[in-house]
Amino acid sequence: MDRGFTIAWFGLMAFVWFGWGQEDPPPAWRSWLGAGSVMGLLLAGLFGYGVSARWSEGSALEGRYPWFGLVVGLEVLLAVVGCLFLHRRGKGRWMAWWVALVVALHFVPLAFFLDDLSLAGLGVIEAAGLAALVPRVGGELVSSRLVAPWMGITLLVFAGVSALLFVVRTGTPW
Repeated sequence: MDRGFTIAWFGLMAFVWFGWGQEDPPPAWRSWLGAGSVMGLLLAGLFGYGVSARWSEGSALEGRYPWFGLVVGLEVLLAVVGCLFLHRRGKGRWMAWWVALVVALHFVPLAFFLDDLSLAGLGVIEAAGLAALVPRVGGELVSSRLVAPWMGITLLVFAGVSALLFVVRTGTPW
């Protein structure tokens, strides 16, 4: 049920990123960010329920939980240390970008843990988009205003396509 959990988790994370994007959006974006949050929460709820109903199906992580935990722990530490560094340098506007980059790069090892290379593709697409935001926005203007919607959109699209494929191949998650 790894795919179902991934859909639920990405829906929840899309909700979170769209929420972060509401820090300082242009007025025209507000309804779109809200709609993205609602769609992410809907996917999280539907597939979260499905995961709980199929909990006994197992996971590709079985036997690898300690390694997975170590990798995630190191990534969280990297995000925190990077944010502290940025804060101390007075570059707090870069924190959302930094966290997003760590999240995007997290999908590469996750692809191998879950035996799903599409996750690595998602990470590469997200990282490329984040890299493109740097020269476009430049300097101190980098903020959650652009980074968070980018992450929310990519996670929501990935979760939506995955949900459609899941239903076509497997049926409803519950």
